[in-house]
Amino acid sequence: MYTSQYWISHFKANALEKRVNWDLDPTITFEEVKTILPGLQAWQLGETSDGKHLIAAATRYAQKIGDSHYTYAVNLFIKEEQKHGNNLSRYLDLINRPRIKKNWGDTLFRRIRYFNTNMEIWTLAVIIVESTAQIFYQSLKDATQCTLLKEICTDILIDEAYHITFQTERLAIIFEGKSQSSKAWRTTAYKYFFYATSCLVWFAHKKVLKAGGNTFATYLKKMDLKYIKTIKRITDTGVALWV
Repeated sequence: MYTSQYWISHFKANALEKRVNWDLDPTITFEEVKTILPGLQAWQLGETSDGKHLIAAATRYAQKIGDSHYTYAVNLFIKEEQKHGNNLSRYLDLINRPRIKKNWGDTLFRRIRYFNTNMEIWTLAVIIVESTAQIFYQSLKDATQCTLLKEICTDILIDEAYHITFQTERLAIIFEGKSQSSKAWRTTAYKYFFYATSCLVWFAHKKVLKAGGNTFATYLKKMDLKYIKTIKRITDTGVALWV
């Protein structure tokens, strides 16, 4: 379990890493563009959120627990997500494809975020979205032969692994502060939240996910394993698979 100061140092150091060679020309084919463009545009939009509602929730939570460094760590986490959006934007510009301003999935999540002030729900939602992002960006990477796009995906995948650890540790701290009876129903609620969101992401991005070699069954299996890993980190106990 790392401290907020550790995560501040990590995000600052990671911001200096340059894993994408922008001297490369995009070599994506017309057929690849047809397959991946809607998903690429949608995730680019989602990665550009200003995070103000998350920051507000994190600020209230940090004041409650007396950890003044946590809000800064969350700010740096958001900046790293925005870096992903900026890289995807730059790639879209290079292949002469537009950025979109609205997407039904992004609109839905933004509305949910707008009304949510609970740090536990925020943290769980981010873990699930980051988990689906890992599968999406790996699928995107596997669906193209463009080296530049592959490097962008690799950079995001490296960041996302740390993001999940950052958020899972926080959810474990929140979970530990709950009563035993509360913990019991929470694991069930987490499970259904994980499953429902996973299905929503498949429905929205199945074209790229399929292009990356996934079926609905294999995708759910991957998400199931991510759910199990998350719950084990939070509760230090095993739980049954959902499929």
